[in-house]
Amino acid sequence: MAETIGWGILGAGGIAQAFTTDLIANGFTVAAVGSRAQSTADEFAATHGIPNAYGSYEELVADPTVSVVYVATPHPFHAANATLALNAGKHVLVEKPFTLNADEARELVALAESKGLVILEAMWTRWLPHMVRLREVIASGLIGDVRTVFADHNQKLPTDPAHRINSPELGGGALLDLGIYPVSFAWDILGEPESISALSSPTATGVDRQTSMVFGYADGQQAILQCALDTRGPNVASVLGTEGWIEIAATFYTPSNFVVYNNDGEVVDGFEQAVVSRGMQYQAWELERRITEGVTESSVLPPAESVAIMATLDEVRAQIGLRYPGDR
Repeated sequence: MAETIGWGILGAGGIAQAFTTDLIANGFTVAAVGSRAQSTADEFAATHGIPNAYGSYEELVADPTVSVVYVATPHPFHAANATLALNAGKHVLVEKPFTLNADEARELVALAESKGLVILEAMWTRWLPHMVRLREVIASGLIGDVRTVFADHNQKLPTDPAHRINSPELGGGALLDLGIYPVSFAWDILGEPESISALSSPTATGVDRQTSMVFGYADGQQAILQCALDTRGPNVASVLGTEGWIEIAATFYTPSNFVVYNNDGEVVDGFEQAVVSRGMQYQAWELERRITEGVTESSVLPPAESVAIMATLDEVRAQIGLRYPGDR
């Protein structure tokens, strides 16, 4: 590359730790980290060998060595934090879900477009090798016309009412944290649903404990999706077609393998490839490509699709009665 692209990490939680580890292991330049507390930023910087540590997000986005800001704060803060970075002239990678709702997402995308900056949702699954190959297999017609998509994401997570996953104030619940993966997977394979049906059960704190969804499509396809935060599940996915089907092994949204079967149950294709690190580096490569090529939109996950996915999640939340403080 002609010049170094410096990454700034906004937020110092677990997902930021994982992403930063992958960045450094794969040769990216991490220039700075920002947290709400200087001590937290200092500790994060010392752990990863990052040269600059800031006790505020404002200082982070003002750092001239930072070209891209990775937003890794809880869901309700994504829009404000990404806006701060964009207004400072930085490209932005925003953790999933992109924002808390579609209105926030539209405003973010419009701001990025007005400034000619790259904005990308950190749905890292889209760029993993098995998903790249999966789309190729489907496009080849090997399994015929796609009819059904199945995907689940179930985890046994902390039950503490004050934990982020159980907090309405922090955008908690199964849907936005876990369900975003099956929903984005269905969007990847089938596109925008024409109809949405959702059923949910709440936690004592008022967020969704488990949510099931059925998406219907114009040509009759269906997606059956499920998520829960208090039960561990298989976390697999499958794509059924008129001439066969594809099974993606656990955990489908991380680096994984898949097998392709014909209608007689015979294996006709498959994919298996070891991925170094956790696999989060692929989304970083995608964003840097957009910068160096001067093309702000990713063809794999354009900003407009991230907005539309948020609208899908908004509709699910409306059906199950999941609202957050300050919701629009």
